[in-house]
Amino acid sequence: MTSPFRATPSSTSIFRTAMGADFERLHPQVQRRFSVGLDSGEACAGHGVMDRIWHGGAFVKPFLTLGAARHILVPRTGRNIPFTIENVPYTDTFGRETVSFVRTFAFPGGCTRRFDAQMVLGPRGDRILDYLGTHQHLASDLHLSADGRGGLVIRSGEHRFREGPVDLRVPGLIGGDAEVREWYDEAARRFRIRVRVTNRRFGPLFGYEGSFTAEYTDVRSHGVRAGLRPVREESRMNRDGA
Repeated sequence: MTSPFRATPSSTSIFRTAMGADFERLHPQVQRRFSVGLDSGEACAGHGVMDRIWHGGAFVKPFLTLGAARHILVPRTGRNIPFTIENVPYTDTFGRETVSFVRTFAFPGGCTRRFDAQMVLGPRGDRILDYLGTHQHLASDLHLSADGRGGLVIRSGEHRFREGPVDLRVPGLIGGDAEVREWYDEAARRFRIRVRVTNRRFGPLFGYEGSFTAEYTDVRSHGVRAGLRPVREESRMNRDGA
């Protein structure tokens, strides 16, 4: 299918590799954001507002609070919350190209919450492996596709828990299925994003939606700021991608 958008030249990135020809169906601005990588030499910082941050029933909050200690998920709710996302490429300690997805939410009262992820290309090159949190204890396969209108859709697959020698698949009954939709709003000249995490039994768990603008910097000049990389890095890939 011919893209309805005029593709902009972009370097190879882990996202372009994972999506293949489908990458060309993305809006040029979305293409540029997801061309961030060592080849392009660019980092991207997004600044905006989350119109709404929400979570499910009261039973969900203890799990979100536990995860927040390692910068996984956000236990608070709110509206019109200032937001930043930092996408910076670097080579991890195992020699893999990695792109950070560090989201910071600035809640009222000076309370900030982070939701950290580091993404690498799966060994088969057909998906992204998403390591979550400061210690990368959770890993998830991500499947990327274009939505036909220039937007990007990211859906999670298998989740695994890693701690020392422990390597366990997280059962779907207790895990969360994530869907991320990101697109470029031509009229507003902003990126829009909608994130929703659900459980197959308990329903909606957590999500947010809002918009942001993006700016690009030369990663070779600026480097990777302190605190952006995780405390501990995990070398193991998810089994179905190995």
